[in-house]
Amino acid sequence: MKELTPAEALNKAAAYCTLCERCVSEVAAKLTAWGIAPAEQQKIVQRLQQEKFIDEARYCRAFVNDKVRFNRWGRIKIAAALREKKVPRELMNEAIENIDEEQYRASLAEVIALKRKELKGKDDYLTQQKIMRYAASRGYEPSMIMEAINYSGYEVDF
Repeated sequence: MKELTPAEALNKAAAYCTLCERCVSEVAAKLTAWGIAPAEQQKIVQRLQQEKFIDEARYCRAFVNDKVRFNRWGRIKIAAALREKKVPRELMNEAIENIDEEQYRASLAEVIALKRKELKGKDDYLTQQKIMRYAASRGYEPSMIMEAINYSGYEVDF
């Protein structure tokens, strides 16, 4: 692969950002893969931010919305993924706080219903624990899982 000039890298990075929302760390990783020096990377990222190709607040909102709607992720897993992408904490918190609560609860209920159908077992303690672990692995809060399981017909005896 031939060396990219900074101008070529800027154009290529802009095209990369137009495909879907990107955060700074994703663009920086791509620039590193293309062999762009760190000083040039910083200039390219700043230019992309000035021209609104990269907007981390917009990225956070889109990421959170997509993960709740399509992947059925909970707040905990979403926050972990955003921390991994090095998104600023205040933007991450704001995006997570703006999750539509009704949609979020419906998503959790669907996750529980699908897992219950998959297990096809009796409604016993072990089945309940499997459902709880599964929902927790999807990033939902334990208190919300318990509430959803109790609401959907399971009785919890601890």
